[in-house]
Amino acid sequence: MRCRSPLIVVEGAILIALSCLVITGCKSRQPESAPIATASVSTVTRGDLSSTLTVAGGFQPYQEVDLHAKVSGYIRRINVDIGDRVGKGQVIATLEVPELNAQVAGSEAQVRHSQSEITRAQSEVALAQANHSALHAAYARLSEAATRRPGLVAQQELDDSRARDQDAEAKVNVAQAALEASQEQLGVSNADRQRVTAMQAYSVVTAPFAGVITMRYADTGSLIQAGTASNTQSMPVVKLAQSDLLRLRMPVPEEDVPFIKIDGDVEIKLQATGKTITRKIVRFTRELTAATRTMLAEVDVPNADLTLSTGMTAETTIVLQQQKNVLTVPANAVVKSDDQPFVLALDKSNRVEKTPVTLGIQGSDRIQITQGLVEGQQVIVSGQSNYQPGQIVRPQLSTIAMPKQGGGQ
Repeated sequence: MRCRSPLIVVEGAILIALSCLVITGCKSRQPESAPIATASVSTVTRGDLSSTLTVAGGFQPYQEVDLHAKVSGYIRRINVDIGDRVGKGQVIATLEVPELNAQVAGSEAQVRHSQSEITRAQSEVALAQANHSALHAAYARLSEAATRRPGLVAQQELDDSRARDQDAEAKVNVAQAALEASQEQLGVSNADRQRVTAMQAYSVVTAPFAGVITMRYADTGSLIQAGTASNTQSMPVVKLAQSDLLRLRMPVPEEDVPFIKIDGDVEIKLQATGKTITRKIVRFTRELTAATRTMLAEVDVPNADLTLSTGMTAETTIVLQQQKNVLTVPANAVVKSDDQPFVLALDKSNRVEKTPVTLGIQGSDRIQITQGLVEGQQVIVSGQSNYQPGQIVRPQLSTIAMPKQGGGQ
């Protein structure tokens, strides 16, 4: 028995060592606790928010017209060319129309003739009235004598005197009617003279408003047909555009039409100059174009120095809605699902909560929250699919800009 004791001791030691190795190996294979994930968050804050629409707009002249001549004739002189600035009433071109000159001369002669006829008729009226006065006085004396002394004046003589008196009165009426006819003829002659004189005035083409000549269609000696009807294929003389004030036309999609209003703010970035200006909506068509389902809205842009030209484009940002001091979150914090939009918010323990929200207007990078959140809460703004409700995270403030106080997005 004594001989076996050292062996037993050695075996025991070996067993203890093996046990320790086994235990150490098991401890080395124990799983470590998972690290806490970091989440990029932003704080729910209050601010001013605006919903905007950005579209491309095109500049058009405030007014533009093809100037036609109302009478036919040859151009005797044309005073303008393309690019010339003209004032209202300035002579653009003068036509040579000889037949109109003859018509004016004839109408003036007719007026003078009518005036002469009136003078002659007035003389005849005066003569007829004088003759009637004499005959009427003679008849009155005979009638008075016959009344005082019956039988003194023969009845035949009295009847003849009365007949002469009535005839003279009728001639007065005829002379007065002739005078009235002559006066009416003078009115007709004056009207005809005014007509041909007005037609003669149309041989001088003038600018109906101040503007720029954008096209010249005719030269000296060109035959111009009278543009008296819309279906007449007459050649215009020039095209005139009012360019010191331009219309900026913007197509508004159907879903944004209800938010368009007169005096709505528009920010305009001019492609030609790189400048940005702010203007107001002046008018809109109140009708959608069937092909594009858009409505045209217009802004008036002053262009006194003609820096801008028609046909140029500009990037326009139309303010559709504005809200003051409302709860907002970054736009990428909202997950829009089929049922209801939601955000991943953090509670006081930094535990993730799936929170349904009700949205208001949307700005360029932030969205209004009308229900679901309170000011000061933190929401995850990126990688929402990497987090599960109930998960504890380590929040890290995002660099997304906060909304501006007192200004829109």
